[in-house]
Amino acid sequence: MKNILVFPCGSEIALEIYRSLKYSIHFHLLGASSVSDHGRFVYEDYLDGFPYITDPSFLQYMKEIVVKYQIDAIYPAMDSVIAILKNNEQYLNCKVIGSEKATVNICLSKSKTYDKLDGIVNVPRLYELLKVESFPVFCKPDIGYGSRGAKKIESLEALNEYALSNSDFIICQYLPGEEYTVDCFTDRHGRLLLSAPRVRKRVMNGISVDTYPYFDKCHEFEPLIQKINSLLKFRGAWFAQFKRNESGELFLLEVAARFAGSSSLFRACGVNFALLTLFDAFDVDVSIVKNDYEIEMDRALDNVFKISFDYDEIYVDYDDCLVMSDSKVNPLLIALIFQCRNDGKQVVLLTKHQGELKKELSALRLDSLFDKIIHISISEKKSNYISTKKAIFIDDSFAERKDVAENCHIPVFGLDMIDSLLKK
Repeated sequence: MKNILVFPCGSEIALEIYRSLKYSIHFHLLGASSVSDHGRFVYEDYLDGFPYITDPSFLQYMKEIVVKYQIDAIYPAMDSVIAILKNNEQYLNCKVIGSEKATVNICLSKSKTYDKLDGIVNVPRLYELLKVESFPVFCKPDIGYGSRGAKKIESLEALNEYALSNSDFIICQYLPGEEYTVDCFTDRHGRLLLSAPRVRKRVMNGISVDTYPYFDKCHEFEPLIQKINSLLKFRGAWFAQFKRNESGELFLLEVAARFAGSSSLFRACGVNFALLTLFDAFDVDVSIVKNDYEIEMDRALDNVFKISFDYDEIYVDYDDCLVMSDSKVNPLLIALIFQCRNDGKQVVLLTKHQGELKKELSALRLDSLFDKIIHISISEKKSNYISTKKAIFIDDSFAERKDVAENCHIPVFGLDMIDSLLKK
């Protein structure tokens, strides 16, 4: 098993790396960050306190971490970090996942990307600050990702205001049409194994939060992607973004030498970009099998919880809790039960169910799920059957939870709280 250090581990890219690799038996992930971020809630092996990448001590610190934790490869999860680590790969004496440094350095800068690909594919026209004669135009940082710092400019006054508050930016031709991302994979032999276009239907903070495949127009993108792939030496996952002009022609917005966070759309179709990239980085030949079906992905903020309470036993209710009113099993509670079993915690069914409990459990294939089943009468208190203080109690009934909380002094949970107990 290879040790892979993901840095910074709280970025959207890093979180997709985790989701892509958490079940792999070939790679063990360690997350690291310079600031305390979401990664500490997700990565089981989490390292914080890293210097910022602009700190002179950063590379030496990273080199020491590589040795201390026997890191086989660093998986950078932010564009600027990719460039710094790739440019210092030899010094670090550790594999840095990504394309060669010349490609990384070109992709880091939009102006360098446009210069490289001008005449090969359509690129936006660039303007000098004092020579903009018509509006609107589009301003964005030369080095950056997504649409952070990008703005449609409608007037000379707005342009001057943007220039005062931003540096190192480019002024581009405004493209009003639909926007697309093409998620790509190139193996170590330079073969483009996949180019999969998708529509960026809704974008928030530079991230495509609603996206779906655009396979009907693959023929439009394929020759453009082939040209880009032939000029820039990619290795592993990468992507290109395009937008249409007023006439419907495709123009290149940017190329990135990494996978896009929303490429998880295609992971749901069988294309795991992070896993493919790692196998390829360790010189393993890969192939791609993609499921073809209609799919759309919408992203929103997710919650992860860390509760500072240790427990050895879990008591769960049956009616309207484990088994819902429609006689269907609660899948979230089942997930928690198996998590507890994996962690060696005792699982107890504590119920006042009025019916043939054993027969119903058997019919639902739940009869071997519990370490103990306590079946009591309607008039009895559940709190009388909980003796340990290192337990939790789950029940849909507030009255039952109140009884247990007051008499057993243990944490009690309603169905809406189960997700706070689940590990990511």
